[in-house]
Amino acid sequence: MEQPSRVIALAKSRKSVLGLAGLAALVTVAWCVNAQGHDDNADFLTIDLDDKTIQYEETPSTDAVARLEEKLEKGQVKLAYDPKFGYLPSLLQNLGIKVDTQVVVFSKTSFQPSRISPAKPRVIYFNDAVSIGSVQNGQVYEVMALDRKQGEIFYTLDVHQDEKPSFHREGLACLQCHYSPATLNIAGMLVSSVYPSADGTPFVRAGGFATDHRIPIADRWGGWYVTSKKGPASHRGNAVAHDPGRPTDLETDGELNPATLNARFDTRPYLTNTSDIVSLLTLEHQTRMTNLITRIGWETRIALQEGMTDAFRKRLEFLTDEIVTYMLFADEAPLREPIEGSSTFSQTFPQPGPRDKQGRSLRDFDLRTRLFRYPLSYMIYSEAFDNLPAISSAAIYRKLYDVLSGKDQSARFKRLSPDDRRAVLEVVRDTKPNLPTYWAAISNSR
Repeated sequence: MEQPSRVIALAKSRKSVLGLAGLAALVTVAWCVNAQGHDDNADFLTIDLDDKTIQYEETPSTDAVARLEEKLEKGQVKLAYDPKFGYLPSLLQNLGIKVDTQVVVFSKTSFQPSRISPAKPRVIYFNDAVSIGSVQNGQVYEVMALDRKQGEIFYTLDVHQDEKPSFHREGLACLQCHYSPATLNIAGMLVSSVYPSADGTPFVRAGGFATDHRIPIADRWGGWYVTSKKGPASHRGNAVAHDPGRPTDLETDGELNPATLNARFDTRPYLTNTSDIVSLLTLEHQTRMTNLITRIGWETRIALQEGMTDAFRKRLEFLTDEIVTYMLFADEAPLREPIEGSSTFSQTFPQPGPRDKQGRSLRDFDLRTRLFRYPLSYMIYSEAFDNLPAISSAAIYRKLYDVLSGKDQSARFKRLSPDDRRAVLEVVRDTKPNLPTYWAAISNSR
C-alpha cells in the first residue's frame, strides 16, 4: 500500500465530499498499512490509478449502482425512506441484496470510526456485484460496486431524507484501504482480521491481515461478530482484548458461536440479529476472487495498449495460474468441523443458480469439509469475468479445462478429486454460455 506520508499528501491534495470523513479516515491508515494480506507484494506491484489505460477516476462506471443512479435521475425508480431504517431497506431491494447476507463488524475499520463500537457495530450486506455498509447514526451509507472493467467503485449516499437522494462517487476515504497490497494493488475488496480493543480500536502493533478462503478459520474474524447454529471450535470472532499490554489475548465474554447477537448489543436498530458464518465465509471468498479478476484485466489491458503482448505471455501464465488456483478452491483452508449458519442465507444464496441438467449449481454449499459442494467460484458468471480481454479469458478457460478434464495433474490441484473435476466440468458446460468449442470434448477424468 501507499506509505502513510503518501496518503496524508493525497488527503491534502484532494477534497472529499464527506469533509471531516477525509480526515477521520486517516485514523484507519495505520491498520490498513499492516493489513497487507498474505501475498508477496513483488508479485502484484502497484498499478497507477491514473495509468492512461486504466484512468480509474476519470472513466464513467457502468456498475449496478451507476445504473441505479441513472434510473433515479430519470425518475424511473425512487428510494423509499423508512422512519426506522432510513433508505437501507429500499437500497437492498433496488440492488437485489437480501437481508440475510448481513455480517457485522465492530472494529473501527471504516472511515466513520468514531461511530463504531462493539455496542454499535457496522453492518454489511452484499451480493455478487454490490456491498452496502451501514453505521448506526452514521453520516452516509458506504457502497461498493464491481464495475465490469474498473474493479470496485466506491460510493456514499447521505442517510438523511432528501427529496432527490443521489449517490456520490468517492475516492480517498475508501481507496486508502481498498487500493493496497491487501487488494492486490488495484481498487478492490477487503475483509480483514484485527486485534480489537474493548472499544473496537485495532491494536496496530499487534498486526492485522486480509482474509479470504485460504486463511485458517482459527485466524479469521478478529473484530467481527459471528453467529452460527454449529460453528468451529476456534476463531477470533466475538472477542476483544481487554488488556492493552496483551493485545493478542482475545476474550470472548460469552459463547464463541452464538445463534444470535441479542446478548452482545441492542439489535433492535438493525434489520436482523445475526452475522451468519456462512455469509461471512462467502464474502471472504468473493474478495480475492473479484480482486484477481480485476488484476488480470488491468494488467492485460495495459499490455495490449502498450503493444507488449508477446512480452506479457509469461506474466499472463503466472496470473492465470493464480486465478485458476483460487477459482477452483485448490488453496482453500479446510473446515475442520461441519458448520451451520444461523440465518436463511444457506438456503437463499444457492437459489439464483444457474443449474445444470442434473440440478447442480456452483452456488450449492457443502459446509462439512469445505465451503462449496462443487469447487469452482460462482464469480465465473460475473460481468467482470465476462468482460476480461480475450487473451486473458482464453488463457483462463484453457487452464480450467486442462485441470477439470484431468490433463493437468500438477501438485497445486491435487486436492481436486476426479469426481470434483468431472462434476464442475459438467456444471460449467451446461450453465456457461459461449465456452470455447473444445469444452464440448468428453472428459478424461471419468
